[in-house]
Amino acid sequence: MDLMETRLTSLAHGGGCGCKLSPAVLQDLLAGVPQFQVFPDLLVGSDTADDAAVFRLTDDVALVATTDFFMPVVDDPFEFGRIAATNALSDVYAMGGTPVLALAILGMPVGRIAAADVQRILAGGATVCNAAGLPVAGGHSIDSLEPIYGLVALGTVHPGRILRNSGARDGDVLVLGKGLGVGIFSAALKQGRLSARNYEVMIDSTTRLNAVGRALAEVAGVHAVTDVTGFGLLGHALEICRASAMRARIRSADVPVLEGAAALAEAGIGTGAAARNWSSYGHEVVLPAGLPDWRRGLLCDPQTSGGLLISVAADTAEGVLGMLRAAGFAQAGVVGELRMGIPGIEVV
Repeated sequence: MDLMETRLTSLAHGGGCGCKLSPAVLQDLLAGVPQFQVFPDLLVGSDTADDAAVFRLTDDVALVATTDFFMPVVDDPFEFGRIAATNALSDVYAMGGTPVLALAILGMPVGRIAAADVQRILAGGATVCNAAGLPVAGGHSIDSLEPIYGLVALGTVHPGRILRNSGARDGDVLVLGKGLGVGIFSAALKQGRLSARNYEVMIDSTTRLNAVGRALAEVAGVHAVTDVTGFGLLGHALEICRASAMRARIRSADVPVLEGAAALAEAGIGTGAAARNWSSYGHEVVLPAGLPDWRRGLLCDPQTSGGLLISVAADTAEGVLGMLRAAGFAQAGVVGELRMGIPGIEVV
């Protein structure tokens, strides 16, 4: 086969954030990792499964550090680069930070992919970083069995304005910035069942930067933020619940879904990652009687470069929705609320 004709997704067993280890597997692996010295300036570490680490450098500046990489979610190399870079920067924005520097992470199956396609992947990522106002200042590459691309993303934030997943308060509402369905679109693409319109919707969503997170850090009523990625809406909402000692009530009918994704889900298209997600955390979720399996699948669907999930005071929610919509997130909406209680989720 001509290397220039090779479909990127055919070179990988998974794609996008659906490649992530399931929550249960990750928890088991991390349980055996020893904790050593305590660092007083480490303001956010791994204890609450937050989106990035934050380390205080001065009284006014903290470093936000994260890394994110995965296998192709689309076949176009340039778009793969754009999606992966947008996804990686999202973790900095979810902490209320401003990205300032990126390093590329690249693994490519040498001899199975054309050099021009690798260059296009890197160009796609660099284009996103340029639009976000930061350089890709280097990186690291290896010869790997499957194509991998992503970024180390570094940013800054004021130590007093960090957005964590652990600050949700009783009575907050949950606002979701983007519609669900990216994992379903990815599965349909691999099966040759994704329409041109669905593909357009997918690219628009996955390459839309969550840069509004920086402005959310200035809003007093915003109490907790995360971004919805590989663990699906339910999985990342659970992270807020566990970190904040809250119980969420999510209204299934109010959850935004990307145009065309529900029809594909009803037709039986889904991901193995959604099933693994549910197997990992389904015991912490109460579903309404009669909820169709495809609807549950959407709530667990792994999102690549998904939307921000924001815990905000009820009287501030309209202002936050206005900020999101002004930033181009037309589907943003209130999807539920939080109350003090045993961490978990009730879907209604």
